[in-house]
Amino acid sequence: PPGDIEIAPATIVVLNKSKTPPFLIETKTDALEEIRMKYRYLDIRRDPVKNALILRAKMAQVVRNYLSAAKFVEVETPVLMKSTPEGARDFVVPSRMNPGQFYALPQSPQTFKQILMVAGIDRYFQIVKCFRDEELRADRQPEFTQIDCEMSFVNQEDVLTTFENMIGAIFKEMIGHEFTKFERMPYAVAMRDYGIDKPDLRYGMKLKDLTSITNGKGFKVFDEAELVVAIVCEGLASWSNKKVKELEKVAKSQFIGATGLIWVKCKGNGKFQSSVSKFFKDSDFEEWAKICEAKDGDLICIMAGPDGPAHKTRESMGKFRHEMGTRLGLRDKGFYGLWVVDFPLLEYDDDEKRWCAMHHPFTSPKPEDMKYVHSDPGKVRANAYDMVINGVEVGGGSIRIHDREMQRKMFELLGFSDEEAEEQFGFLMGAFEYGAPPHGGLAFGFDRLCSILGGETSIRNFIAFPKNKMGRDLMIDAPSEISQKQLDELSIQTNVKQDKKEAKSEGKMTTITTGVEFNVIAREWRLKWADKDALAKCQEVLNNVKSELKGLSGKVKTERVVCGSCNDFKVVTSVAAGSFGEWEKAAFAPEAKFLEAVKKIEGVSAVETQTYTLMQVKEEI
Repeated sequence: PPGDIEIAPATIVVLNKSKTPPFLIETKTDALEEIRMKYRYLDIRRDPVKNALILRAKMAQVVRNYLSAAKFVEVETPVLMKSTPEGARDFVVPSRMNPGQFYALPQSPQTFKQILMVAGIDRYFQIVKCFRDEELRADRQPEFTQIDCEMSFVNQEDVLTTFENMIGAIFKEMIGHEFTKFERMPYAVAMRDYGIDKPDLRYGMKLKDLTSITNGKGFKVFDEAELVVAIVCEGLASWSNKKVKELEKVAKSQFIGATGLIWVKCKGNGKFQSSVSKFFKDSDFEEWAKICEAKDGDLICIMAGPDGPAHKTRESMGKFRHEMGTRLGLRDKGFYGLWVVDFPLLEYDDDEKRWCAMHHPFTSPKPEDMKYVHSDPGKVRANAYDMVINGVEVGGGSIRIHDREMQRKMFELLGFSDEEAEEQFGFLMGAFEYGAPPHGGLAFGFDRLCSILGGETSIRNFIAFPKNKMGRDLMIDAPSEISQKQLDELSIQTNVKQDKKEAKSEGKMTTITTGVEFNVIAREWRLKWADKDALAKCQEVLNNVKSELKGLSGKVKTERVVCGSCNDFKVVTSVAAGSFGEWEKAAFAPEAKFLEAVKKIEGVSAVETQTYTLMQVKEEI
């Protein structure tokens, strides 16, 4: 304890000097995320980030110990490999020694681990870095880490049991949690009951089909819908109509994607209140409530739309169910794990007018469904499985195809000619000619597992040097241009337009001209207020800051929204500046002043901010 030991120094030697950090090195910080990422070496000094990295290191050790004890062999596979057309967009690397040709960074070591099974490495694993050039979000990075595993001479249940036990060992050693046996839920059941293939089962709110009793009543939305589906939110009939109507906006948000939301309040004593009361009687609502198992005081939320293999309406309701679970605090505590199994082998791509593999082209079909391959491909189920914990897919895999002829038929079904299949995957097809054993495996998202164990939704704190939402490393300023000499060595010529460029920012067009490094950066503050007086004071402070921001060619947009049981005041600012450094100096001062002033207002609290770059272009004259 402090004070137990006293030190009386004879001399003091200053080992090094330090500038004043751009933010306080404390457990809690209101420093902007962009600033923290720019000075990541300082951010890591903070206990939350440091502890997250220690948790990551400990988990890697637990994984290696468990798999090594189970006779798995850790084998490293190449980072420079061949680009293949299936899956996400590849990161590509030009080859200097082979002009005009490119490597791809691995999205996963899928083909290599299957070749290792042919090679006789019966149990393989590695904790491996993977790369995907796709849109980013809180739980996605362009480079991420997988626990990659494969086993020979196994069936699906062998794989599920082995890795369910591994996850159990990780959670027990890391946080002392013991799972019960994971449920095996068919994909069809998950979509029917929860509208999503990664349901959070810590709470109920099952989807209920109302199609048969709502059609033909003269309400166009229901009469033209292929599916009418509902969930019950317990106790929310007490919410005001204004508050319930806000859920209609939530349902139509880009993330959930519904065309609308219809609601019914179960008031009690056979009385109901609804957004469609003029089309239906209380007797109709009573029938709906009976099917939904809704009680007095509950709120029924309903969506209508297309049905079919794409599950668009069910998926929207499934996402809405998760959103309501979050808002009602039903997803805050505990852990629940399950396996989702029996996925469709294929899904139809309307844009490309062809069947695509739901997982990847190496997944084995269920033998009993092979009779549907040509007559009804969408009916074929895969020997595939995903592990879901708390509504998050933490891992997935399949039993693989191990026969050359079966693999050829799969490529044919996916639209590959024999020549294209040979060009892209000839190395794997060739390996299958030398006696490939039956095999299967899976991969876990290592970063995602860390975030679940650490109780966070974002994986960034668990990665030492993460990228931002634009895929940039702000600390080292990457990606960046390379010299013309390097381009010439690689036989590469870039095709970046050198004339005017335009970028949309908050509904306005901002012209970016040659010879200027230019950033349009938006920042969002979310504030909570207790009463109208606090809101008025908050608005007054904001108006004072607006004038300062106008001098920066920026603007401030304010929007009032209602979220759960609290009032939110959202302030979105977008500021144009000649460079990130200029923006940091110019925009940070007035906004910091705004935040400081808001903190002094009784009844108002600031919630963590988000900052994101809308446009960043650098061109040379």
